[in-house]
Amino acid sequence: MDPRLLDELIDWLTIPSVSTGGGDPQAIERAAGWVLERVHGAGGEGELVRIGDGNPLAVGELRAAGAGAPTVLIYGHYDVQGPGPDELWSSPPFAPEIRDGRLYGRGAADDKGNFLPLLHVACAMAAAGELPVNVRVLVEGEEEVAGDAVGAWIREDARGADAAIVFDSGSPDPATPAITVGLRGMVMLRLVVTTAERNLHSGIYGGSVLNALHVLHRVLAEVLPGPDGRVREELRAGILAPSPAELESWKRLPPGAEALALAGGRPVHRGAGAEYYERNGADAALDVNRITGGEPRTVVPARAEATVSLRLAPGQDPEDMRDTLTGLLRSALPEGAELELSAQLAMPALFDPEQPALRLAADALRRACGAEPAFLRSGGSIPVVAEMAARGYPVIVGGFGVPGDAVHAANESFTLRSLGWGEASARELYLALAELPARHQA
Repeated sequence: MDPRLLDELIDWLTIPSVSTGGGDPQAIERAAGWVLERVHGAGGEGELVRIGDGNPLAVGELRAAGAGAPTVLIYGHYDVQGPGPDELWSSPPFAPEIRDGRLYGRGAADDKGNFLPLLHVACAMAAAGELPVNVRVLVEGEEEVAGDAVGAWIREDARGADAAIVFDSGSPDPATPAITVGLRGMVMLRLVVTTAERNLHSGIYGGSVLNALHVLHRVLAEVLPGPDGRVREELRAGILAPSPAELESWKRLPPGAEALALAGGRPVHRGAGAEYYERNGADAALDVNRITGGEPRTVVPARAEATVSLRLAPGQDPEDMRDTLTGLLRSALPEGAELELSAQLAMPALFDPEQPALRLAADALRRACGAEPAFLRSGGSIPVVAEMAARGYPVIVGGFGVPGDAVHAANESFTLRSLGWGEASARELYLALAELPARHQA
């Protein structure tokens, strides 16, 4: 591994580019500018782009050594979660430290350490006159707060790309590289139930008036998964089954029961572990994330709130599923109660492993890592990937995060092996993708 890559990562990690509250706007600006310094230093072009009042996007380009080369868009995010209580960290969150083959620091895995090899290798190849593709650089500062600036940029971008690479994901284990071909979408709902003008005395009025918490529970019961953890059929409309290539690659993954055990979770159903990859990549799932209401005294609550997330499998339409979900909730509302609903939507995405760009990417990872890559579906959502898919870009979603990286938690870290794999994979990806037809030249 190029020692300069590790030095660069340590330098970037010292910038406390927190976007989730309590962050420093000057640090946000520095983290974005840090990206452009690398692009300019390699002879490329770049600028900070502001859309509305959002954090700046670092947008740049490194030109291929030869004419007629295809264009590859690389995406990452420089913003990070807040560190939480300092006492939970073994070393300061913004003073990176190497221990036992891991680099510790906030953002080490999500997403500075994961993304940086793509930028570092592109800059090194461009400076040496060896870059075989045009590399467009897009690094945002609002991923952790679900900002829409980067989505707006992609929707308005006139030039486009022949392929995109997103290193904001991971591998199922340290020995298996992976390409994420499916990402779930989401319907996030906030529910507010109102049953009276104010809280009432439970002795005087209990049993005679509506209780907002009781109503909320009744409404939620209409959409809760069954004993096997599966959502009702109305909420599974449109799901696309996994391809044969995906199913075959899942056989090489660690048993799902092990994944649940490593996370500290208890299976919802006896068969949930064996079905883990299908359940969390290729099926819908509904979870109640939060319920609030009432007081720790004898009242009949007049107001209760909940947050519910419906993860959508590839093939499902967020607007249709929002309408279905809200219709089911309202159908259980008793007379006299009011239900206010507000929603946030995210599209799912799915890429055919047989697409030329993904076939080239799989070969590149095999050469870089010395192992057969798995085709995964992620249970999570990356809205920017759905925006790219809507523009018709084949997107190579990958990265080298592994279990134990403690993403979003104290002592977040990234293994030095993952960093090395990222560097080797970035180089092989650029070389491989040079074979694509060039439809979006500079």
